[in-house]
Amino acid sequence: MRHNLYTREEATPRLITMSEYSVLIGGKAGEGINTAGLSIAGLFSRLGYRTCMYFDYPSLIRGGHNFAIIRASEKTIGAHRTPVDVLLAFDQKSIENHRQRIHAGTTVIYDASQVVRGEGYGLPLDQIVKEEKAPPITKNSAMLGALARVAGIGREVLEDVLRASVPAKHLDSNLQVAGRGYDAVGDVFTVERLERPALPVLTGNEVTGLGLVHGGLESYVAYPMTPTSNLLHFLANRAEDLSIKVLHPENEISVILMALGLAYAGEKTAVGTSGGGFCLMTEGLSLAGMSEIPVTIVMGQRPGPSTGMPTYTSQTDLHFVLNAGQGEFPRLVVAPGDLAETYTWSATALMLSWKYQVPSIILTDKTLAEGAYSFDIGAVVPHPDREPVLWDGSGEYRRYAGTESGISPLAFPGREGAVVKVNSYAHDEAGFTTEASEEVLRSREKIHRKEESLSAELAAYPAVMTYGARDAGMTVVCWGSEKWACIEAAEKLGCRVVQPLVLAPFPIRQWKEAMIGAGKVACVENNATGELARLLRQHGFDPGRSVLKHDGRPFAVDELVARLGEVFG
Repeated sequence: MRHNLYTREEATPRLITMSEYSVLIGGKAGEGINTAGLSIAGLFSRLGYRTCMYFDYPSLIRGGHNFAIIRASEKTIGAHRTPVDVLLAFDQKSIENHRQRIHAGTTVIYDASQVVRGEGYGLPLDQIVKEEKAPPITKNSAMLGALARVAGIGREVLEDVLRASVPAKHLDSNLQVAGRGYDAVGDVFTVERLERPALPVLTGNEVTGLGLVHGGLESYVAYPMTPTSNLLHFLANRAEDLSIKVLHPENEISVILMALGLAYAGEKTAVGTSGGGFCLMTEGLSLAGMSEIPVTIVMGQRPGPSTGMPTYTSQTDLHFVLNAGQGEFPRLVVAPGDLAETYTWSATALMLSWKYQVPSIILTDKTLAEGAYSFDIGAVVPHPDREPVLWDGSGEYRRYAGTESGISPLAFPGREGAVVKVNSYAHDEAGFTTEASEEVLRSREKIHRKEESLSAELAAYPAVMTYGARDAGMTVVCWGSEKWACIEAAEKLGCRVVQPLVLAPFPIRQWKEAMIGAGKVACVENNATGELARLLRQHGFDPGRSVLKHDGRPFAVDELVARLGEVFG
């Protein structure tokens, strides 16, 4: 596909080939950069492109420097690149902080009211909103209009995107301001419409919520904590439509205990948090393990220790969630890498938690949770539905009845003929406290049989994914949100990618099969110590050479290509 691309200084256009586009929009906190980025993604999506958006912001309500990178491509993508084709700057920092992203073909559009030194198209945004009697936040629409014009996108597409995203009472002013931005610049290149349906652009948090609902979610309990706060907001705003309850207690200890109370009463419940909140939940996690009450925890990773960098990303809590809570008890830990996996494994985590009466943890991070991506629900292959094992009403009900699978049939308070006694102490089959050696041994063995049963069932699930040719001779190992950066980098270098989706109980057989003929191996992670690499060593596997990044930012595709090139030569 060929497009016209030229700068204002050139008398005639020069033709180049483009099958994808990258746009950066930057400004201060409070100027609506995230919302504007989503609108830009929607603009490209309307033309049939697959999009992803990375959002970078400090822990500030006002000021600082926020930016979003929106990438649009003919193919499925899930990571950003360093160079950008268009830079939309609301302030001087948005130019100065991103000089390394600007290249000969970059078009810069800036707010001439704020930028002192700018090259490209300067828009007098203060003057525009004053003349249109529009609120300052509508400056975003002027930038969106200017982007549409330089990209050769028709005004009708621009207006459709605004109608879909702007509340009706503010629509007219946004359309007027967007039109002023559209008219203030010139055509630079043309984004051709692709003949395929537009896909919605959703965040990882939103898709996690939809996946949980698909899995049977009835109640969601959370205290806000980045990067999972927006999951709470999303489900709360749509609770009535989704037929769920959403509860916001006073702290994370209350969150986990309320969730366990709801589950004891028969409500399928999930909670959301990040590392600091999960710290407070760990005693409740142990209570779930001993009492065999199911609960699903959405754990969004961000850099620590302590408060760390609360609005940035990391993969630093793997061993924390694998080992959290006193004592030994089984748990299911999954780490999806994109929206399709987030949807299916969120549903599956909740369903298997209830079937096996164990805690399940969905391990995500800021990149995936708050990033936005094209989502094709029609292409998702759901896992099989799973239901809890329920008491059939015969005989005396024993909450912790011994079975070959380790799964005791469930009954809930109010069920006729059942006294449902759960216990955090060591207990007998009826739930009464005991310290008798034989009873304790029987109880512990029953709990650990559940892990064996869960592991056996997971053998039928796609717990390990592979991409690329088996005989490549070079293999990139990754987990979570680094998936798509690794896939694109591997395509460039001719490598294979192996990605574990289930981290506990670890899918040993699937991993062995996936790594046959792996050749030289690199293990890519967003942390300083190689947490997946350590887990692989614990299971007797060689993780190869670690390729690590731990500054709170994900790998850009081109950055990862360079790093992997150092490993593979």
